[in-house]
Amino acid sequence: MGNCADCLTNFFCHSKNTNVRVSLPAVCFVWQIAMIILFGVFIRYDEESDAHWVEFRRENNITSDIENDFYFRYPSFQDVHVMIFVGFGFLMTFLKRYSFGGVGFNFLIAAFGLQWALLMQGWFHALNPETGKITIGVESLINADFCCAGSLIAYGALLGKVSPVQLLVVTLFGVTLFAVEEYIILDLLHCRDAGGSMVIHAFGGYYGLAISWVLYRPNLHQSKRLNGSVYHSDVFAMIGTLFLWMFWPSFNSAITDHGDGQHRAAINTYLALASSVLTTVAISSMSQKRGKLDMVHIQNATLAGGVAMGTAAEFMITPYGSLIVGFCTGIISTFGYLFVTPFLEKHLKLQDTCGVHNLHAVPGMLGGFIGAIVAAAADETVYSREGLINTFDFEGEFANRSVGTQGGFQAAGTCVAIAFGLVGGAIVGFILRFPIWGDPADDNCYDDEVYWEVPEDEEAIPPVLEYNNHMIHKHQDISESNFSVEQS
Repeated sequence: MGNCADCLTNFFCHSKNTNVRVSLPAVCFVWQIAMIILFGVFIRYDEESDAHWVEFRRENNITSDIENDFYFRYPSFQDVHVMIFVGFGFLMTFLKRYSFGGVGFNFLIAAFGLQWALLMQGWFHALNPETGKITIGVESLINADFCCAGSLIAYGALLGKVSPVQLLVVTLFGVTLFAVEEYIILDLLHCRDAGGSMVIHAFGGYYGLAISWVLYRPNLHQSKRLNGSVYHSDVFAMIGTLFLWMFWPSFNSAITDHGDGQHRAAINTYLALASSVLTTVAISSMSQKRGKLDMVHIQNATLAGGVAMGTAAEFMITPYGSLIVGFCTGIISTFGYLFVTPFLEKHLKLQDTCGVHNLHAVPGMLGGFIGAIVAAAADETVYSREGLINTFDFEGEFANRSVGTQGGFQAAGTCVAIAFGLVGGAIVGFILRFPIWGDPADDNCYDDEVYWEVPEDEEAIPPVLEYNNHMIHKHQDISESNFSVEQS
């Protein structure tokens, strides 16, 4: 037994080798070739993107090409696509020496993830049993981007601590788990979750946190000098924040039904986001002795209103209800960065680089339960009979479902998303512990030079100007400067 334990210890604690010259190209080539083969076998254009559209128009009495779904959905797709590649990417550039990894690996995850997502979601939602084919259109592209978002959120918890090969594994399993939990929540439980508070944010947040917990690095303090931001890196991250903040109404309304539901989802998200900015600024200022603002809070907690409004966005939550959601989640998210993140790292051994617990996991969970409450409180005087049927899709086998029952299923859906994130993340974390993925050593994290060719700076690097750390809140005396010089 002792020899077996020693062998396991030596296997998992083997010295790190970050050379991915063979493994990364191999995984990229093999998986991309697999995508080409699978797309050739399964994927076809749907009736609105196929050359037979002219015949389809005539057979269905469609008078104009403008009624093609492309013209309804493509503006929202553009906004969501920018959020995935620019918003999420630049939000992760806050680390002083990991901007290439933040935006570059975000690009890699999304590019692979959207292909796998079209297949996984197609098998669950769009597979024609007669032909065995999956048909895709513009709405499929939006859903694939949503699916990628779950893995990108998980990446936030792992930022700077994993290799690109590990990230591709995280994406492979993340997209697969997402497709399964989405099918259970949206199809089997018949929940409504237009903006993905449950299926995207709660799942993605807890998926990343579970992986990070399993991959705990006891000596990560050896890379502490790089686990922070400098002035220009925070400015770049703020660009990501602004793109996400501006386009979040499109994110939450992109796949809702045409008409009042889509219109309402955009309005509710717009208001919740605005409200969360003010409460974030208020709590951030109150937390400092001289009332100064912390850029970490402004970059992240200001988005919490959009996350929490995802499920209830298309419901009749009322404009002031949206403001209340943003008001509360801005406070909760900022307190999370101030107190919860340091607590999780110190007591639960959970190292969350970007603080996805505070921006995605908790607001996503709250958004799911807010949606459950709003659904259970719905009535015909507010929605009208037809409005209730249209909003909650009470048709077919669900025609006799009551709003109270719908609220219960909405809450159950939130629990399913969290369970899939935690259990799936723990399993994937154990897979990633095998010493074959080229991940960095504890003293070599948060550094682009491990996986990127980094050009030399024009000026000497060694004193690194550091003013903030995304993991530990610094309580400074009034007499202390907000800046400190750290020798590398």
